[in-house]
Amino acid sequence: MIPNTPSQAATAPVLTQPVLEIKGLTKVFGGLRAVSNFDITVQKGALDGLIGPNGAGKTTVFNMISGLYVPTEGEIFLNGENTIGLEPFEVTNLGIGRTFQNIRLFQNLTVLDNVRIAYHPHAGYGLGDGIRRSGKFEAKERELTERAQDFLAIFGLERLQNEVAKNLPYGEQRRVEIARALASDPKLLLLDEPAAGMNPNEIGRLMEYIHFIRDRFNLTILLIEHQMRLVMNICEKLTVMDFGQVIARGTPKEIQDNTQVIEAYLGRGAVAKAGVVRKDV
Repeated sequence: MIPNTPSQAATAPVLTQPVLEIKGLTKVFGGLRAVSNFDITVQKGALDGLIGPNGAGKTTVFNMISGLYVPTEGEIFLNGENTIGLEPFEVTNLGIGRTFQNIRLFQNLTVLDNVRIAYHPHAGYGLGDGIRRSGKFEAKERELTERAQDFLAIFGLERLQNEVAKNLPYGEQRRVEIARALASDPKLLLLDEPAAGMNPNEIGRLMEYIHFIRDRFNLTILLIEHQMRLVMNICEKLTVMDFGQVIARGTPKEIQDNTQVIEAYLGRGAVAKAGVVRKDV
């Protein structure tokens, strides 16, 4: 966590509007209640985690935040604006960027074109300009290319700009996907299992990368992750789900010692064998 400066520490904390606030979020698929009465508040500049066993409902929550699923019940507020009912592109335009558990790059396009695509909603020319290849179209396309190249340079990816995405190592593909999400200039970045499929060395580099992008772009980050090394070392606050419901919240240390969380991951017998006294939250 970024330490307070002396001037900050000497004054009372200022209450600010959360970047993300979710109330009573529920999603039902037929007879399956995938998410039930989910609540979370994510403050500006936070680096928080959403964890839980497989099938707990974490990605369903992300899909509702990003507009891919319409909630059955509940409210989602981004900087105080209710996003329920918005299309995914409208949610993106409001300031939510997202990566996916399974990398979703345009595999047959170059790294440069993958990032350029994120800039096109703000290209500033119309369909007619594109069809006619007008002077405005050509000028804007040059501008987009230069912006994308500058952006890739920030992440040390400029050397790969002409590589086809599918030919990159897995860890590099993940970095390109995160860079593309950031090119849309989000206020909130959702990372869905960014360490999936990575080896220990790649996970170490990813932790540095996530800290870098949070500080460099003044981002708020909420991530889903199963790699406990990453979660416990970079997240400031954790929310734990099981069977679609929140079962615990707290710092990584508090969550690590929470018997309800241990039961969710390892089963009630694991807690009993360890002789741990259950502490419900």
